[in-house]
Amino acid sequence: MILLEAVESEFGTINILKKRGSGTISYMQNGCCQSEADSGGVSLASYIHALFGLLSQAGARKILLIGCGGGTLATMLSRSHCKVTIVDINRSSFALARQYFDLPLSVECHVRDGKAFLRSDTSVYDAVVLDAFHGDQIPLHLRSSRFFNLIRDRLAQLGTLFANVHVRHDADELPDRIASGMADVWPEVRVLDSEGYFGRNAIVMAGAVAHLEPPHVIVPPETDAKVIDEELATMKYRAWRNVP
Repeated sequence: MILLEAVESEFGTINILKKRGSGTISYMQNGCCQSEADSGGVSLASYIHALFGLLSQAGARKILLIGCGGGTLATMLSRSHCKVTIVDINRSSFALARQYFDLPLSVECHVRDGKAFLRSDTSVYDAVVLDAFHGDQIPLHLRSSRFFNLIRDRLAQLGTLFANVHVRHDADELPDRIASGMADVWPEVRVLDSEGYFGRNAIVMAGAVAHLEPPHVIVPPETDAKVIDEELATMKYRAWRNVP
C-alpha cells in the first residue's frame, strides 16, 4: 500500500492509501476503513452496492446521505442523475472525497451533525441514508426514535430510510434495536442481513420498502465485481426481534 496523504482531522487521523497494481484507493480513519473504491470512484464495498441497488429500486432521485467518508455512494448516485446532499461533521472528508474518490462538485456538502441539520433543513427527500459511524458504531443520538421522527418529517410520502449497520456476529442485537426504533415511527420495517458472517454490514430500512428485492451489482467496479455480487447474494431479509 502507498500512503497518498495523512490528515490530522478534528476527529482523528485519516489516511488515504493506494494499492499497488490494482490502483484501488482506501479511506482509513483511526484504523477503520470508511471507504474503498476503484480508480474511477466506484465502491468496492458490497454494502454500498446494496444501498445503491435499493435506492434504485425505490426510485429515489433526491437523496440525503448522513455520513461521507470517501463519498462513494454519493459519487455513484450523482452519476445516475440523482440530486445528492451529504452531511458530515468532519469537513476534511469532503475535500478528500473530491480529491481522491471523484466526488462531483454537483453533490451538495454540509459540515453539520446529522440531527442538527435535519432540525434546520426544510427540504423533502425521496430517501435518507444513515451511514455515520464513530469507530464501528452509529452514534446513539443518530439511532433514537426522536431522530427517526425528524427523518420522517423530511421524507416524501413514499420516502424511504436506509441505515448501514455494522454487525459483529449473529448475537449482535444492534440491527434489531435500530429496527425497533424505526418501528416506533414507521409501520413497515425490514432487515437485510447476511447471517452467519462475522464483522458484516446489514441494512435496516423503513418507509415504502415492502416491495424491495435483495439487490445485485448495477455499477460494476473495475475489480472485484464478481466477489461483490457473491457477497450481495448472501444478504437475505430476515425477521427482526423487538428489542427495547
